[in-house]
Amino acid sequence: MKKFNLCLLAGAVAATFLTACSDEKMDEAVLPQQESLSAKIDQPTDLEKVCYYVDNNWNSTAVLMTGLQNSADTNFMNSQMTKIASMWGRSNPTLRFVNDPSNYNSTYNAISYSNGKIYYGYAIYYDAKAKGGDIVNAMILAHEYGHQLQYIFGLPSVNENTARPNELEADGFAGYYLRRPNGYNKTNFSEIAAAYEFAQSIGDYQTNSPGHHGTPAQRRSAVRLGFLLGQYDLNASNFDYNFFYYYQGVLNGTYKMGKNSANPEIDAYMSQYIDELKKIQSGEISAEEFKNLK
Repeated sequence: MKKFNLCLLAGAVAATFLTACSDEKMDEAVLPQQESLSAKIDQPTDLEKVCYYVDNNWNSTAVLMTGLQNSADTNFMNSQMTKIASMWGRSNPTLRFVNDPSNYNSTYNAISYSNGKIYYGYAIYYDAKAKGGDIVNAMILAHEYGHQLQYIFGLPSVNENTARPNELEADGFAGYYLRRPNGYNKTNFSEIAAAYEFAQSIGDYQTNSPGHHGTPAQRRSAVRLGFLLGQYDLNASNFDYNFFYYYQGVLNGTYKMGKNSANPEIDAYMSQYIDELKKIQSGEISAEEFKNLK
């Protein structure tokens, strides 16, 4: 299996990598997600079976697929998709994979669409698996599903001039999934080392760019905050409230003086981690120290 150097690719894909997209040329109109009574994986439509052009977010030579290179990888991703959606009490979005035999590197991307679809590139899947195993792809998929929650519930509640709130909250959703008992069920933070190292590596410093996803330190702290909130059973809107209640304080270098009246039990738990989150965001806690957090 050919492996790709993330450092070489990061500059080329930073603006779209692990992202959300509200426009898709394959469909005439973007419709709200339709709930079904079954969590069964959607089968390809007739259009998907005959149309090899994916959309304008991918190369013209890219091909839309219903599976990866082998059944084990395909089954893993489909089962994770079901588990992630089920944890949030939702049915599955449509999960498809994108291959490009003419330019494999062009599929180093994963995109969540506002019409209930997630397209996942071959290159990013196999490089992530090579770098950190299955948990990295579980994190990426949970991040992309976080964007689905944002579309459905009109999140995030915080808006900026860049994509940062959307992307950091999606990182938080991913960290939350990795901890939850009905999610990936990793209760020790060091167990998800490969996932948060990957999140750190895809941060950027283009803070004035509309596509800014957050700095590496901010992305690390977003995953950590989501993981900490995984101590509690939250719905998407309640997660959003708590995520930004604490994360805004981290971004500003301050902690809100008012107490979290909506969830006082969470406030009591989170109070012991506020200084830590500030130090992660500022870089005072090194990457090596970050790996050893409990």
